[in-house]
Amino acid sequence: MASFDLTAHGLAAFPRGSLAALRHALIRDHGPEAAGALQEAGYAGGETVYKALTNWLAERTDIDAAQLDVDAFQHRASEFFSEFGWGTLSVGAIDDAVATLDAADWWEADGESNLDAPGCHLTTGLFADVFGRLAGTQVAVLEVECRAMGHSHCRFLVGSPDVLEYVYEEMADGAGYQEAVAAASTA
Repeated sequence: MASFDLTAHGLAAFPRGSLAALRHALIRDHGPEAAGALQEAGYAGGETVYKALTNWLAERTDIDAAQLDVDAFQHRASEFFSEFGWGTLSVGAIDDAVATLDAADWWEADGESNLDAPGCHLTTGLFADVFGRLAGTQVAVLEVECRAMGHSHCRFLVGSPDVLEYVYEEMADGAGYQEAVAAASTA
């Protein structure tokens, strides 16, 4: 199989160290405002990554990305993101209310920081656009565990904006994310 041409799909290889330095500098110089800017940048790249993912999948399977079952999608998405240096993903769910994306080796969490809050802001914006396109509807993404906070992996919740806003507000009031998701499921 021929190698996937990044430039033909609007992608560029970029050193992880440079991205990490940029993220650290933005957070250092702009504090909490940097999170929104990084999320916006990730979201802006979502369409390009979505197109690259679907083209990459088309080279490997006859099934459209949106038609893959969960196991096949998890395998293929993990393969795609890993091949391009992002990390390995595991897809799951909590109470059928939100999808979970777990990554023990996600690039944006350097594992050496001692952040007080999750720090994969670029990824949350990117995932919101990519997975929204796959779902055919707007989705929100909330990182609830992060290696940069000392967790063993990064965990992203993907769900409807209303559900994740509820989860976020419950967490701000002191609830754990699993408790907040369970409450959102019954609300």
